[in-house]
Amino acid sequence: MRSIAAIPAFNDNYIWCLYDTDTRKALVVDPGQASPVETYLADNDLTLDTILITHHHPDHVGGVATLEANCRPARIVAPERSPYQGGTERVAGGDVVEWQGIAFEVIAVPGHTLDHLAYYTKTPVSGHPVLFCGDTLFVCGCGRLFEGSPAQMRASLAKLRALPGDTAVYCAHEYTLANVRYARHLLPDDEALQHFESQCQQQRSRNEPTVPVILENERQLNPFLRWDDPDVEEAARIYAEAHGLAAGSADEVFAAVRHGKDHF
Repeated sequence: MRSIAAIPAFNDNYIWCLYDTDTRKALVVDPGQASPVETYLADNDLTLDTILITHHHPDHVGGVATLEANCRPARIVAPERSPYQGGTERVAGGDVVEWQGIAFEVIAVPGHTLDHLAYYTKTPVSGHPVLFCGDTLFVCGCGRLFEGSPAQMRASLAKLRALPGDTAVYCAHEYTLANVRYARHLLPDDEALQHFESQCQQQRSRNEPTVPVILENERQLNPFLRWDDPDVEEAARIYAEAHGLAAGSADEVFAAVRHGKDHF
């Protein structure tokens, strides 16, 4: 049996820990801090076996060296072309990473950074296929474009949007309430967003993560996945006209929505 646990780090990061309850082996994703991981492993009698890295930002790789020294994982999987030069195995889009009988498809998702990868498996954990997407897709949001273009990011999100709808999306930050506030500002008449905001507020009031979410719900709610939704297209057009931007193509609609979030 396999389970996934959220290990909180910094102010709003989640380090995801996938573990096998029989072998007690664990895989962690994007350990920006070592100490929370070491504590979780010790408290749950787990042995760190593998680290997956989605991209090079310090809050995703900052704890790797300490974990490598103290826990001696067998594998540290990192993007092939990346400013981050640690790790024992370099992968790129189209590769497959095997762990404890689970095959993770490596998906190249440039946009937030140019080296960004996501890891997807159709093998269900807690009843759902799993997507570890780092800072590419957030609950009701997407990553800021530090290195890539809007066209690159939209193409990357299109790859993720096309995955099976029952996929559980494990992103790396608790940004949901801020993302929903922007989505509600962009689409004030969207009743589903209103309901979702209330649900998330209740979860956070209980200090519960709003992650993971199911991809099909994100397709319906997340404005960054709805570049072909007439309501989002119209909202983007109005915003673009007011800010001297174009909003004719899907890439331009996405760019306008992202510009709005950057200046919200």
